[in-house]
Amino acid sequence: MPSTRDIRRRIKSVKNTAQITKAMQMVAAAKMRKAQQAALVGRPYADLMNAILAEAGPRIASFKHPLMEIRDVKKRAVIIVSSDRGLCGGLNGNLMREAAKLDKNTTVFICAGKKGAQFIARTKRNLAAEFTYKDAPSFAEARAISKFAQDLFLKGEADAVDILFTKFVSTLVQQPNTIPFLPVGKIKAVTAGVGAQEQELQSAGVRVDSFEFEPDEKTVLGELLPHSLNFQMHQILLEAKASEQSARMVAMKNATDNAKQLIKDLTLEYNKLRQANITKELLEITTAQMAVG
Repeated sequence: MPSTRDIRRRIKSVKNTAQITKAMQMVAAAKMRKAQQAALVGRPYADLMNAILAEAGPRIASFKHPLMEIRDVKKRAVIIVSSDRGLCGGLNGNLMREAAKLDKNTTVFICAGKKGAQFIARTKRNLAAEFTYKDAPSFAEARAISKFAQDLFLKGEADAVDILFTKFVSTLVQQPNTIPFLPVGKIKAVTAGVGAQEQELQSAGVRVDSFEFEPDEKTVLGELLPHSLNFQMHQILLEAKASEQSARMVAMKNATDNAKQLIKDLTLEYNKLRQANITKELLEITTAQMAVG
């Protein structure tokens, strides 16, 4: 049976842990708000860029791009967007369960985040590259990941590229989601932003019969298409980061609540043990007095 000193030490230890988890909860909450705001800010630009592609692309019958080439899928590349750190509940575990369902013999993995790369190395799967990204993902970081995937596709080392990431549904709900990245089929809106839903892009603005391009349509659309893929990757990184911070905030809140409940239970046990010791001492004193008197 533990002594009162042991229980006091344990209560102090749990209180220190509760302070740490509470601080991590507050930090995650602040980062989550920033990540959501960053994803929402990029929406107008994404809408306008995709509106241009949806309006101009179908009107140019001669426009073809290597990134739009549809091939028989013999080798598939999957970009796994995970976190660099743990303490975020089951977020990474759910993501890795989806990755484990993929055929290791025909799939090559590109990992954004250390947790995904560790899983791929541990399960002895084919890891093509590992990238890291900050709490506030930059466009340059997203472009590097997107460019590597595009190079794999253009070289024929992968016939299709998918992205496996955690979709932000709400603060309490984050879902693993897989979306196609390459080849580019029907142009769709970039819907990786927080709270957005996938939908086919509708043409916007005034419809006209022809467009004038400078210098020419293939050059303009050829530059715009890779840029749209880079921006889509950036939106997905923001989505994954918002999911990570939300999951970490909830996990740390649960840890703090559990620590507080444990402190209450230990305090009750301490008081009961202390009361029992006092009662025992009183009985000993009374018994000794009766024996003397």
